[in-house]
Amino acid sequence: MTVEWDKANWRKSTGSDSGGCVEVARVGEVIGVRDTKAAGRGPVLEFTRKEWSAFLVGVDKHEFTLDALNE
Repeated sequence: MTVEWDKANWRKSTGSDSGGCVEVARVGEVIGVRDTKAAGRGPVLEFTRKEWSAFLVGVDKHEFTLDALNE
């Protein structure tokens, strides 16, 4: 299935700042993540709902903080 990301409703975190922004969108059962600066021309990382849910659990458990990634 080819996802038409140009028609997606992209959302950016309120914690994003200039130069470090990412956006997420969902089309059907696929979640996309892209760099805000490259919107419409850069790549979109695609995840299943199960993959995205597992990632969010890790975020809640602070498994992806910079300190945790350096261990």
